[in-house]
Amino acid sequence: MNPRLRDLYANVAIHATADREHEAVLDLLVLMLVADRHIDHDELDEIRSISEDSGFETSTFSFEQYEGQAVAKVRAAVAGGGVDALLDDIDARIANTVLRQALFSAARDVAGADDLVDATEESILGQVAARFG
Repeated sequence: MNPRLRDLYANVAIHATADREHEAVLDLLVLMLVADRHIDHDELDEIRSISEDSGFETSTFSFEQYEGQAVAKVRAAVAGGGVDALLDDIDARIANTVLRQALFSAARDVAGADDLVDATEESILGQVAARFG
């Protein structure tokens, strides 16, 4: 393969994988937002901050663009009893070990942004700690 094409495709794969992982992280954080069946603006702002601080915001990806899709996916999982399947999907999409290790802290920050962590959020945090901690 032409070295220039190989370099071009290598960068595409890296960005595609990164965006896929960022989407998975945001799915998890939106799960924490929706878990108590109340969307709190402080929790939403925390997700935006995490996305910005983590470098997820790029010319090809942003939380604002992905938010609607994430909320719809997570609400369907919560309403249909598919939280475990959603966590399995998130788990499968995140290969970066540093990112995986940061998930519990980020999820905890979102859950606690409204100064109230309910039993459902605690249960999901426990699952996140077991999977990613």
